Amino acid sequence: MTHILSSERLASGLAEVAQVLLPGEDGYAESAVALFADGTPDLVVRPHDAAGVAAALRHASDAGLAVTVRSGGHSMAGLSTNTHGMVIDTRRMNRVRLLDAASGRVRVGAGATWGEVAAALSRHGLGLSSGDTGQVGVGGLTLGGGIGWMARRYGLVIDSLAAVQMVTVDGRMLGADTAEHADLFWALRGGGGNFGVAVGFDFIAQPITTVCFGTLGYRTDDLPGLIAGWRDLVRASDENLTTTLNLMPAMPGHPEGVSLTCCYAGSDGAGAERALRPFRELAPVVSDDIGVVPYAEVFQDVTALPPGMRMAVRNTFFSTLDGARVTAVHDLFTGGGAAISLRGMGGAVARVGRDATAFAHRDAEVMVAAAFPVPESAPPGHLDQALRRWSRVSILGSGAYVGFLGSADHADVAAAYPADTYRRLATVKRRYDPDNILRRTHNILPGRP
Repeated sequence: MTHILSSERLASGLAEVAQVLLPGEDGYAESAVALFADGTPDLVVRPHDAAGVAAALRHASDAGLAVTVRSGGHSMAGLSTNTHGMVIDTRRMNRVRLLDAASGRVRVGAGATWGEVAAALSRHGLGLSSGDTGQVGVGGLTLGGGIGWMARRYGLVIDSLAAVQMVTVDGRMLGADTAEHADLFWALRGGGGNFGVAVGFDFIAQPITTVCFGTLGYRTDDLPGLIAGWRDLVRASDENLTTTLNLMPAMPGHPEGVSLTCCYAGSDGAGAERALRPFRELAPVVSDDIGVVPYAEVFQDVTALPPGMRMAVRNTFFSTLDGARVTAVHDLFTGGGAAISLRGMGGAVARVGRDATAFAHRDAEVMVAAAFPVPESAPPGHLDQALRRWSRVSILGSGAYVGFLGSADHADVAAAYPADTYRRLATVKRRYDPDNILRRTHNILPGRP
């Protein structure tokens, strides 16, 4: 009873600056249950603005509650919710504003989804290379770096980021950019939600409304040859074209398949056809739905996992996709069970310096990610066996993209960054969150004084 009364007192204290939801109330489950995790927080706080975030942090500190910050709720490590803590759900801070038409500067609330952003910007003839999925939140994806459909043309999401508005754990509102709080701005571009609660982002959007987008389905008896051929084509391809090679295992109702998702930035139909032609000739094509579409329509939807199903997701970067790495990916796929994606990097991503942002994997040729389904009926050791198979791939790679990291283990988080990058992040963490209040994330431990 004391526990319930304490939550009710917290709710009363926050009512003027946020919507507060307790277990059992309408809307609570929408914020307590995430795509990759079920949670039972003591209360959910949906702040109206930065003042509401500051008040929520203060009340959580006073009550000794663990804090989770949620934007879209898609954390692959299940970090979008918690048990017996407070979830700060930023969904009400979802405004998208054009600040300056000449430069394309826009301000986006941390709780907006990328689908909402694309729809809003399209009315101004603008777009941002963002995530793959319309329901993904701006906050989480941006702070992790953001690898999107137009990465080779426009870089990562953070490469279009001009400033961040943030509430610190002690309730201060500050802006970070290359001139003010530059150390923090560096850390926020790839270091995740470790340093404060981001409430808004200023981006420089690009003049783009339509793209040439879709998927080629391949038939192949020589998967290693197809992977190597795709690699060679990416190396020589137009930077307007970003591609992802997908290796999908057989699932109930779906046969095994190999496909290539393609996005050519811009409305140059002839240029798109020239860029795509070699990929159409890579292997026999069994399906082809590529066409010119509004950029706002390219985002894919992600459905909830079946009851009892978990998904273990891992990734790493290859500096080069050589023969040994091609073989390792092939062996992982033919071993069964893993859905694998190979994302072509390079282009604009590689033109940013390694030390310019906390996302340091600028020289990678490919990011490889694998998703391992773990059903409720899986025998003991099923996941460990899958991760041992993955280790034969990851040992050939370097680091990881935290946006696709399905583990919150400290060792895995530290290994996601180069050692010098992690040390620098730990120094910034000590400055802005020395007590590690914001630890329900891919946690950077505060560095020693």
